[in-house]
Amino acid sequence: MSFLSDLQNLDRNNVGGWPQPVKMFFTGLLCAFVLLAGWYFFISGQQDTLGSLARKEDALKKEFAQKQAKSVNLEALQQQLDEMQDMLRQLLRQLPSKTEMPELLVDISQTAQAAGIETDLFQPGPETPKDFYAEKPITLRMTGTYHQFGAFISGVASLPRVVILTLHDVSLTPKTPGKAGEASGGQLVLQGTVKTYRYLDDEESAAQMKKKTAGAKR
Repeated sequence: MSFLSDLQNLDRNNVGGWPQPVKMFFTGLLCAFVLLAGWYFFISGQQDTLGSLARKEDALKKEFAQKQAKSVNLEALQQQLDEMQDMLRQLLRQLPSKTEMPELLVDISQTAQAAGIETDLFQPGPETPKDFYAEKPITLRMTGTYHQFGAFISGVASLPRVVILTLHDVSLTPKTPGKAGEASGGQLVLQGTVKTYRYLDDEESAAQMKKKTAGAKR
């Protein structure tokens, strides 16, 4: 009861005269408040930072494990990539070369004539170089029967060099509509743009890669 009595009789203007037990009580209470405030303003924030760093550490460990698993197979993957690039080069070498392209265009035109197709337009355009090959568009307009066009495609496929023709905006329509929507005499008109391809030689490929690299740096 004496402690409670001392608390009730405290003189706020004479702190130095307070009883020793009261001084010790308020000193302990002040220390607890300082510790609590320090934990709230400093340690609590550091705990949040520590939790964030721990989550980041887990993410980095997972990323490291994934990259380590990939690095184990890196040599085998690199070998497979080299083999695929060699196969690609071999396939590209089966395409016409730069010097063979003019003769190839003549062969395609002559193949159409041999199939009985009437060529109204056969106009090669400027070629566009890609990474390993170049594509050359040909604007054409041809007239013939279904079987003649089939013979033309078969003839192109049997040329000495591998010839790839891709169709772009090509239409095949009856030359003169007949009765019941049938074409007169079975004549069809093929018109539009086809593209054929050739491989780039080593010098052209190097120049193309250099140009591509320079464009990427801009």
